[in-house]
Amino acid sequence: MSERRRTPRPTRRYPWLRPAGMNRADAAPRPAPAPPGPPHGGPRAASADGTPRDLDERSVVDAAVYRDGRRVGTPGSLAATYRRLREEPGAMAWIGLYRPTEAELLSLAEEFDLHKLAIEDAMEAHQRPKLERYGETLFVVLRAARYLDAPEEVDFGELHVFVGPDFVITVRHGAAPDLSAVRARMESTPELLALGPEAVLYAILDAVVDGYAPVVAGVQNDIDEIETEVFRGDPEVSRRIYELSREMVEFQRATRPLVGMLHGLMAGFDKYGTDEELQRYLRDVADHVTHTSERVDGFRSALTDILAVNATLVTQQQNAEMRALAEAGFEQNEEVKKISAWAAILFAPTLVGTIYGMNFTHMPELRWVWGYPFAILLMAVVCVSLYVIFKRRDWL
Repeated sequence: MSERRRTPRPTRRYPWLRPAGMNRADAAPRPAPAPPGPPHGGPRAASADGTPRDLDERSVVDAAVYRDGRRVGTPGSLAATYRRLREEPGAMAWIGLYRPTEAELLSLAEEFDLHKLAIEDAMEAHQRPKLERYGETLFVVLRAARYLDAPEEVDFGELHVFVGPDFVITVRHGAAPDLSAVRARMESTPELLALGPEAVLYAILDAVVDGYAPVVAGVQNDIDEIETEVFRGDPEVSRRIYELSREMVEFQRATRPLVGMLHGLMAGFDKYGTDEELQRYLRDVADHVTHTSERVDGFRSALTDILAVNATLVTQQQNAEMRALAEAGFEQNEEVKKISAWAAILFAPTLVGTIYGMNFTHMPELRWVWGYPFAILLMAVVCVSLYVIFKRRDWL
């Protein structure tokens, strides 16, 4: 194997999809990086295969070297992966990382000539879905999603993918997607894996898009439940609508850019000589993304309509409650008027009887023969008069 030169790789534009048969031996060789010194002068750690290394590579989920679609090596460190890739003509490295350190990303950047802007994006995360080309390397940012049944919410993860002529590097910032399943699927179909890094990128895109299907189903079920709660008058439904609407905004940000990204890839099929089988696969992924994006748009519209209906129902309920309170107050007022009217009627004879019951010596009516009949008649006249007055005023 010839020694690789310590010069940067050519800056000419490479297709992101290598033509069939092109391998690492066809490209300009890369120099072997000089082994870095131990941090702070301390001893260097050793990898699983006994080679020294300086990086704490616990974030390396899996690193493998493939040739002709079959795994030919599973190095125990990044340094060992670099060396094994140089030793295998026509091989491809697939390195999977989970929240790597800055030192690990810088090591990868030095070995594979990754652009510093792409490395900065991979370090910071929280990027929008995008596809960018840096010379011969393609940098893809994806937003994966998964539906959590227990809390009934959508969890989003971020995935960065570096695709070069002979390598694929995946950097995950979240639990989704499960790339171990993607790797197992590709290793079970070596004829597809033999197509190179572009096939791995297809498989990753397909896994991310397929992961949207359970989310769509879960959200659809949530919307059905919300509709039932709205017409049932659940007081907590407004909060649930708001939270689900926010998740749909995030879901829209994850899926909508993918439509343009995949159409951009498909537009370069002829230019970059993409394998026909991969063209069919990517078109299928694009169809699924378009369908998912349309469903998400429909969910946002449905949630907006449900929120409007819920506001209308709440207003109607409040109006009904106010009307019921007003009717109760009116009925209570009618009862108070009746009680007041009868109290006034009963007070009149009490007043007459009280006056004539004082038994003062000098009261003209005390010794009058017609005094008692007059008092009774006076009580009756006052009571009847009050009754007639209250009756005319609808108090009785």
